[in-house]
Amino acid sequence: MRKLLVVVLALAMVLGFSLVAGAEEGVTDTEIHIAQWGPQTGPAAPWGAVARGTGVLFKMINEQGGIHGRKIVYHMFDDAYNPAKTKAGVKELQESVGIFAWASGVGTACGLSVKDYLMERKVPWVGPAAGSLHWIQPPQKYLFAVYPLYVIEAKALCRYAAKNLGLKRIAIAYQNDDYGKNGLKGAEKELANLGMKLVAKVPVEKSDTDMRPHVMQLRKAKADAVLLWVTPVHAVRIVGTGHAMRFNPQWMSTSTCSDFPLMYKISKGLWKGVIVANFAELPDSKSPLMLQYKEAFNKFAAKGERWGVFFYAGIGFVEPLVEGLKRCGRNLTGERFVKEMEGIKNFKGIFGRISYKPFDPNDPTCRQGQNEVFLSQCLEGAKSKQLTDWMEIHWR
Repeated sequence: MRKLLVVVLALAMVLGFSLVAGAEEGVTDTEIHIAQWGPQTGPAAPWGAVARGTGVLFKMINEQGGIHGRKIVYHMFDDAYNPAKTKAGVKELQESVGIFAWASGVGTACGLSVKDYLMERKVPWVGPAAGSLHWIQPPQKYLFAVYPLYVIEAKALCRYAAKNLGLKRIAIAYQNDDYGKNGLKGAEKELANLGMKLVAKVPVEKSDTDMRPHVMQLRKAKADAVLLWVTPVHAVRIVGTGHAMRFNPQWMSTSTCSDFPLMYKISKGLWKGVIVANFAELPDSKSPLMLQYKEAFNKFAAKGERWGVFFYAGIGFVEPLVEGLKRCGRNLTGERFVKEMEGIKNFKGIFGRISYKPFDPNDPTCRQGQNEVFLSQCLEGAKSKQLTDWMEIHWR
């Protein structure tokens, strides 16, 4: 009877631990289910490397033993940069598999299509791969932004164009959605501070293919600097069309077009001279973390994959998520995770410094992790020249 009692108690303990572990959606005694969407096809396919980069980070972590004995089970799907597909895929995984947290995810419109759904379910989401004000206005308890706001990037570029390059006639070609309009907003804010105005604001639809009408507007405005807040494909088309029309202002762009080897290749060298904002270290950085991640890339990345800014951005966007998981110990719940994330101060991975604060519905800054960028310029052969140090810029 005594042996039977011991066996029964042991089984009860095992079942008890299993029930406790299984009570939290997406968490078992040995696994943590994390998911992400990313455009592997469609007009934004160059950004699809973000999701693949995240996968390599998780493989590295799992090889090292996981996080407090739990391995990360990574679920990634292609949404083709289509919000309808994003919404359908997120809902299917969340309700059929059970996801503890969502990592990164490319696109402002894509993210907006699922933001309310995830927040209503109290599912943590860390590092949306878009610098939209929508992630923090209003702030959401379970959403932690990492990407420096597009407003910040645009302000930094306009400031440099005006103060460092002495350019007076600044224009913008922007994607006619929340992504592009955030860049427009930042440009207008900074130029207003400098007593200037945009000389042209040219909207670009994702379906547009002929860039001549857009470039004609920019040339007519006699712009000497043009910000490009569009997809990589549209950015290259605009620069190429400008070159063909003998319109060659100082082109400047957001970090979403900062993968110089890619942009240089698809533009056939015309990307040379373009100045961009950067949220992460440059590809050839020799920092210990970058070297560690590059080693993981060489070991785990699929054949034919390329080491570049979009790929390792998928690592940087989720570094805070991994840090939060580590701080939770074995007691991993959604609420505990949120509390630990709120305690992150001046965290430094391969991005700029990242900090959060306890949730305050009236304080957007409590969920904006990074406010630092630096600028670089594309040189011959797609080499990078860093133009500034990290700059902390206030977005309001």
